[in-house]
Amino acid sequence: MYADVSLHIDGAWVKAASGKTIPVINPATEEVIGKVAHAGRDDLDRALAAADKGFKAWRKVSAFDRYKIMRKAADLLRARADDIAKVMTLEQGKPLAEAKGETLAGADVIDWFAEEGRRAYGRVIPARVDGVHQLVIKEPVGPVAAFTPWNFPINQVVRKASAALATGCSIIVKGPEETPAACAELVRAFVDAGVPAGVINLVYGVPAEISEYLIAHPVIRKVTFTGSTAVGKQLAALAGQHMKRVTMELGGHAPAIVFEDADVDAAVKILSANKYRNAGQVCVSPTRFLVHEKVYEQFVDGFTAAAKALKVGDGLDPATRMGPLAHARRIDAMEGFVADAVAKGAKIRTGGKRVANKGYFFEPTVMTDLAPDSRILNEEPFGPLAPIMSFKDFESVLAEANRLPYGLASYAYTRSVKTATALSDGIESGMLSINHHGLALPEVPFGGVKDSGYGSEGGSEAIEPYLVTKFVTTASL
Repeated sequence: MYADVSLHIDGAWVKAASGKTIPVINPATEEVIGKVAHAGRDDLDRALAAADKGFKAWRKVSAFDRYKIMRKAADLLRARADDIAKVMTLEQGKPLAEAKGETLAGADVIDWFAEEGRRAYGRVIPARVDGVHQLVIKEPVGPVAAFTPWNFPINQVVRKASAALATGCSIIVKGPEETPAACAELVRAFVDAGVPAGVINLVYGVPAEISEYLIAHPVIRKVTFTGSTAVGKQLAALAGQHMKRVTMELGGHAPAIVFEDADVDAAVKILSANKYRNAGQVCVSPTRFLVHEKVYEQFVDGFTAAAKALKVGDGLDPATRMGPLAHARRIDAMEGFVADAVAKGAKIRTGGKRVANKGYFFEPTVMTDLAPDSRILNEEPFGPLAPIMSFKDFESVLAEANRLPYGLASYAYTRSVKTATALSDGIESGMLSINHHGLALPEVPFGGVKDSGYGSEGGSEAIEPYLVTKFVTTASL
């Protein structure tokens, strides 16, 4: 069911020049299920040459013809969704339904960007004198280097690749070594749909080595990265040295605020589902639960019951609602967060431990009575941990929500229009969802502020970073 994964360079699926490979591990069984090609400098040089050649050809293809190819790629992705989902679950662990949902959502993203690429309009500026014409022209920025993480092996790549292709750019994707096959199947859909050789390339290897080489290389004109804030700052600094355009979608620590007048049952249902989706390994996962003291116990009881009811297991089991963490390092991180919180007085309402001895499973966990300096309240957990705290008034909870340097996503539950408006004005985050979970649709902006990065990977805003503006003024002789 799981085939070894190759590089894709200049229209061909190839092994690494050195023959090196990296093992791929099923996080539910800890067994090696395959291997992925390990790109070296020679492979990167070939990919760069291909992207340079591909860009020169692809930029001349009309937006309408690019649109037709991309729409075909989306249809192929939908047709292959069942098979791709199985591969994704094997290598990443998420339940099969989540994997299929991610694949189908990826097709929607392709469709959206294909349409937007047809609307990358310039404009005519009225001139001050007769006989002068002033034009603003939008052009593709050039070859793109994209760096993507393992938690959503299709969703993270598809936004970058679709924006690049829709605008006439070529792209080199540094895919996730832990989850390479699903990412490769996305690229395969583009290739099979007719994207010319060199326009989309895929490599794997040592992330630091690949990023340092690609970002600094003169062929690359734009960099896009999804990952941790610490790594993002390093890559942004490197890109800045070479004046490369950058989109950064970095870490978060999303506050989820439940006010006194909220529909508590609805808040519990929606927030618990999104907390434990993909075992909490989601950049926009709610991670700090701030609940008004008058409904605090009701919320904690409901949330704890929801966590206890989740079936944790292999994602291929139809009954599973939460799969394993991606690798052993995440287990160590969860145990560290829990031990630190408990040592500082926290109460574990449910969970808090590894599940079984085989596979990277961790219990859905709910914690209360946390000390302000607990690591879980200050560092992004990226796992199935839910710290819940109470608050008394709007001013104090807004201060807590904005306390950290992160500013990616935020959530709130209230029936008050006044409160919702005040939050809209006061929350320091790139996204705020009130009374539902309405983020990450293809047509809406997706991005953060502060240490959570800059730029958008959704909505019409996502196209602009892949375009440059050229002003042309002509006078009649």
